[in-house]
Amino acid sequence: MYDGIINIFKPKNWTSHDIVAVIKKITGKKVGHTGTLDPLAQGVLPILIGKGTETAKYLNNHDKTYQVELQLGKTTETLDEEGKVIEEKQVPVEIFEEQNIKKCLEKFVGEIIQIPPIYSAIKVKGKKLYEYARKGQKVEIPERKITIYEIQLQNIDRAKKTLRFQVKCSKGTYIRTLCADIAQEFGTIGYMKNLIRTCVGNFNIEKSISIEEIKENEKLLSEKIIPIEKIFEEKNQIELEQEKLQHFLNGVKLTNQNQDGAYRIYCAGKFIGIGVVEKKLLKRDIIL
Repeated sequence: MYDGIINIFKPKNWTSHDIVAVIKKITGKKVGHTGTLDPLAQGVLPILIGKGTETAKYLNNHDKTYQVELQLGKTTETLDEEGKVIEEKQVPVEIFEEQNIKKCLEKFVGEIIQIPPIYSAIKVKGKKLYEYARKGQKVEIPERKITIYEIQLQNIDRAKKTLRFQVKCSKGTYIRTLCADIAQEFGTIGYMKNLIRTCVGNFNIEKSISIEEIKENEKLLSEKIIPIEKIFEEKNQIELEQEKLQHFLNGVKLTNQNQDGAYRIYCAGKFIGIGVVEKKLLKRDIIL
């Protein structure tokens, strides 16, 4: 009943762990997610339930889309609205010229190098970065390559000194760092004032359901859950004969001439699960 993915809209001030805990209490099953959203962020948070948790390796590399609000002229210790303001700086008037903004944003499109914020959960030498930050300890933060596929300017508010734009990016992108880097390119400072994740792979905000709706009507969970068969609907299928099915279920690798990759496995028209072909051998992966 509860094996698949539910597209949850995470509200502000909820942690991703809070969402997982609610779903786990309702279903009584193993529950996970495909990528943490900061407590102050809101938006799409795909929740994996039961056998759905085994699909994580296929979903973790999905691209993401965000709606971002950048506050210029101030920065905080956490690079978001939650942190204490640690510096203020004048914002040149010419920054707010639309063409100047678009020209600056375009510089960040493509493969770029980021240094994640010190207030993040990335581990260095066995400790999370925010643990170093809270103790005032310095640590060398490793750079990472990420890809910005697209940045679209949406709004300019000269009075509030804010910009709103949409970003489509690869896994591992820190929007707080992107905001700080964009502000620096403008010749000032800034922090991420607001963040909404509108899309994770094929999961979009229009088809998400709020955690409050789930809490009020638990039946919605079973109605809205996306089954594993549906998640992999774009994958080709392999039909197994009954005599080969048991071998497959027992973990025996079967000779198969299909190209390497994941496949939906069927027997007598019934969905069995997901198998993987590698070097002309088919092996079981996710079995319902």
